[in-house]
Amino acid sequence: QVQLQESGPGLVKPSQTLSLTCTVSGGSITTNHYYWSWIRQRPGKGLEWIGSIAYAGSNTYYSPSLRSRTSISMDTSKNQFTLQLTSVTPEDTAVYYCARTGAGAEGRYESDSWGQGTQVTVSS
Repeated sequence: QVQLQESGPGLVKPSQTLSLTCTVSGGSITTNHYYWSWIRQRPGKGLEWIGSIAYAGSNTYYSPSLRSRTSISMDTSKNQFTLQLTSVTPEDTAVYYCARTGAGAEGRYESDSWGQGTQVTVSS
């Protein structure tokens, strides 16, 4: 069974870069037909998709609202993928999740495996 775990600093200062790593076990990030996603939940709000990366072609996909500040990459030798969110503000404070996302029928996407989430606070 595939498992995912987030890691990285829990506190980031404004204007700095938020960097998180997702370590995947029980499955390979090179597996076809999956995307590897970052999702967050800000206080009092719902889940917000940040972006995803696919192994094939190393294609990345980002939320329009965060595209200019987001970079997702993968390290296949470590079975990890990473999130970098630049120029953070307190509005970026959230629980950040990584997830495995599959393309289902009729163009629908489903994240079937999630990490437990990690709290990241942006504060000076």
